[in-house]
Amino acid sequence: MRNLNEDTITQAVLARHADAPDPRLKEIMTSLVQHLHAFAREVKLTEAEWAAGIEFLTAVGHATSNKRQEFILLSDTLGLSTLVTAMNHRKPPACTEATVFGPFFVEGAPDYDLGDDIANGAKGDPCYVRGTVRGADGTPVGGAVMEIWQADADGYYDVQYPGQSEHRGRGRIRTAADGSFLFRSILAEAYPIPHDGPVGRMLEALGRHPWRPAHLHFMIRAEGYETLVTHVFRDGDQYLDSDAVFGVRSSLVAQWIRHDPGPTPDGGKSERPFYTLDFDFVLNPAP
Repeated sequence: MRNLNEDTITQAVLARHADAPDPRLKEIMTSLVQHLHAFAREVKLTEAEWAAGIEFLTAVGHATSNKRQEFILLSDTLGLSTLVTAMNHRKPPACTEATVFGPFFVEGAPDYDLGDDIANGAKGDPCYVRGTVRGADGTPVGGAVMEIWQADADGYYDVQYPGQSEHRGRGRIRTAADGSFLFRSILAEAYPIPHDGPVGRMLEALGRHPWRPAHLHFMIRAEGYETLVTHVFRDGDQYLDSDAVFGVRSSLVAQWIRHDPGPTPDGGKSERPFYTLDFDFVLNPAP
């Protein structure tokens, strides 16, 4: 088709997709084109603004590496990650809510036994985390694989330190036969998402802060149950109501309790103050 104009271009593009062999791809691309074109018309997009948008997305791509996923940061800060998570993880009220995955999960985290210290030298106050994993009907889930990862007291994940190959504040454990778990780590602290790149510049231009409330990441997998990806947030954090990535759920907020030096939950003794977090996870049965 020749001589296309602003009134006919959208239908011309959609006509080119008419014979797409994958119906779901056709559905997605049809809607995407319609919404993109409608957006451009609604805001009366200028060529300079279009070029700036292309430049921004190019910069996001350049900032992405195997240790930093700038596109996930972009999706997170625009609320898209939370929207997709909410739509795809509707659960019964008794089950633990899911939330955003985040950009700092890595495959191959070290395995630990129950009671071990997964901090592995990460900076922060000692903290003991314990609880249970069970099904929605109360059945204990023994042998569930729990992946845990968190930032250190300076607000950095292990993969953000150049040249550091050893995992810290990250590990994988399995629940006991009765569904219980216990591990040692460090106190969760609030931290800013990486904001030295294009997403950070976008937040600054919008008058937004880059901070996330203190939290621990969990991914829990067990046979017969849906995989759960979630956080546990620290009660009282100043950013609970303004999380930069919109990930907070009230049901995921818990108290970290401070203790004076003395006996610890693993049967040992601490010469310094420490914290404890108790939290139970409830998994949704797989379809």
